[in-house]
Amino acid sequence: MDPVIFVGSANLALAAATAESIGLTLGARALARFPDGELHLEVQETVRGREVFLVEPTGPPVHEHLFELFMMADACRRAGAVRLIAIIPYFAYAREDRRATGRDPVGGRVVADLLGACGIERVVAVDLHTGSLEGFFPFPLEHLSAVGLIAQMAATSGVPAESVIVSPDLGAVKLAERYARLLRMPIAIVNKTRLSGEEVEARGIVGEVRGRPILVVDDMISTGGTIAAAVKAALAAGALPDVTVAATHGLFVGSALKRLGGLGVKRFIVSDSVAQGRELPIRVVSIAPLLGEAIKRLHTGQSLDHLIAHM
Repeated sequence: MDPVIFVGSANLALAAATAESIGLTLGARALARFPDGELHLEVQETVRGREVFLVEPTGPPVHEHLFELFMMADACRRAGAVRLIAIIPYFAYAREDRRATGRDPVGGRVVADLLGACGIERVVAVDLHTGSLEGFFPFPLEHLSAVGLIAQMAATSGVPAESVIVSPDLGAVKLAERYARLLRMPIAIVNKTRLSGEEVEARGIVGEVRGRPILVVDDMISTGGTIAAAVKAALAAGALPDVTVAATHGLFVGSALKRLGGLGVKRFIVSDSVAQGRELPIRVVSIAPLLGEAIKRLHTGQSLDHLIAHM
């Protein structure tokens, strides 16, 4: 029996394309909000005895999308679904994998616990901010990667072959190395210090960028502070003003559009894990085939090895 795929309101286009990639259509459901903001959700087709996949990126507004996922899971569990798998292309709170001050929560663990409490038995995510998040789950977390797709887009969309891959901080070095292997480019690393949630200071760059175009890579673009600091540091070190920025998750929140729009970046390459506008020169790579292949393989018990992000 075919699985059923449901989606909340986070990214209907991605979910529909994912289902279409494996010859399925989205399951029918009703989703509305009462005047006080409470969510009303109803599954409108039979799930009893069937495997259910819930596609819901948890981008902004984060808590609305998280709660939609929790409610869809609970509705399907109570309606008799035999197994629930959450497809969460962008996983919120992945940056909160430890306490910073000793009196703050570990947000990633809180989300993992809530997913389990709703009956979800497996999670599929794409390019998590940190792979350590897997340790928070008492059930399997499949960590897929869109790096190959994005690197392919970079290679065919005008990124100069002589570019240098720039890691915007030490945390992104392994990610930069993966891009470097695929694109056969050298690496430079920015020494970054975070001053606040939006402000970042670059204190130098390790590696040679003088006279070379640059490709700045990260797992996500949120407010753009880290990317902006990396681009400025590379340009100050003599890099050519031929700048490409690539990231799996393009959130572009807060003052990101204003901050990044003034840098003269020629192209941004992101996936459709989060729905995109067109205020910047953005090129979007669809991860629908990647997600569809994961769903098909999980449903039929096949290996996901070549889809997994090997950190």
